[in-house]
Amino acid sequence: MSLPLFMWQLIRHPKTISAIAPSSQGLARQMASQITGSTGKVVEIGAGTGVITRQILAAGIAPEDLSIVEMNPKFCASLKAQFPDCNVLEMDAQALGELPLENVGMVISGLPLLSIPEPVQHNIIKGAFDLMVEGGKYVQFTYGPKPPIAPEVREANDLQWLTLKKVWLNLPPAMPYVFTKNT
Repeated sequence: MSLPLFMWQLIRHPKTISAIAPSSQGLARQMASQITGSTGKVVEIGAGTGVITRQILAAGIAPEDLSIVEMNPKFCASLKAQFPDCNVLEMDAQALGELPLENVGMVISGLPLLSIPEPVQHNIIKGAFDLMVEGGKYVQFTYGPKPPIAPEVREANDLQWLTLKKVWLNLPPAMPYVFTKNT
């Protein structure tokens, strides 16, 4: 069901979907690979059809410790049906910092961040780091050769990053990044 839903939403809302296919299982596994027993709560933004969500849960995050942020109403309804024990929020990711959550250790993003204007990117990234505990990780992928957060936004938020293994079996191939605050 998720591919037809994805394709229909891509046709209806191409500027907000900004992908030609849902994330692959391999990319989803790479995105969730940073989860450990001490991660704490996780917030997923731009969950789409739930491909990455399933891998977050498979990595050991309890459903009640996963909050899913999605602004597309059709995706949100599907996510609520698929993951009834998770906290699914239909909202704009720019409001992340306002969520009343504690012990968030990671934000995992499926947003098309580089296609989002810099002021909006800044609001999302700042909100994510405001929400997370010290040492929190922001995981984001990109299809291109550059980091998926604009240089000005990285600098304003004092971020450092590392890259994970490139996922060639994704359409198109994707590179996951892990961002943390400089210490």
